[in-house]
Amino acid sequence: MHLSDIILLGDPRLYEPCAPVERSELEQLPPIVAGMANVILEFRAKYQAGRAIAAPQLGIMKRLIVMNIDQPVAIINPELFEQSEEMIELWDDCMSFPNLLVRLRRHRRCKMRFRDLQWQEHVWELEDDLSELMQHEYDHLDGILATQRAIDAQAFRWKNG
Repeated sequence: MHLSDIILLGDPRLYEPCAPVERSELEQLPPIVAGMANVILEFRAKYQAGRAIAAPQLGIMKRLIVMNIDQPVAIINPELFEQSEEMIELWDDCMSFPNLLVRLRRHRRCKMRFRDLQWQEHVWELEDDLSELMQHEYDHLDGILATQRAIDAQAFRWKNG
């Protein structure tokens, strides 16, 4: 998988909910996860941004996220819960519309339950930028884009450069 495989804003697949990953599909995941991690690195090299990507952004309609901050981490069938009432407002970006920023609100804190490549369950307590990031990627799995969460009609701007 490469940067050119990212599905861009307007493609109807970005608005479709994804199916759960089944345990029987685990052996197929390592090359997919490696490909997704590679796309993050290519995106980062070109745009100086990008920490995670959701599988549907590459046309894989499964509940899978890969985060690659210092090493690739597969996040299978995530569930968000205990989202804080406290919100943060930010300019969000997305690999599916790399030159557009969207002003929106996300929960400052949340918890996320998910499985890894060994089908082990994990629970992460997230706050601030990681909470926002995982909410963004989780939305992709439900067919929701940041553009749909804009705070108002003026909540869009082009990235500089």
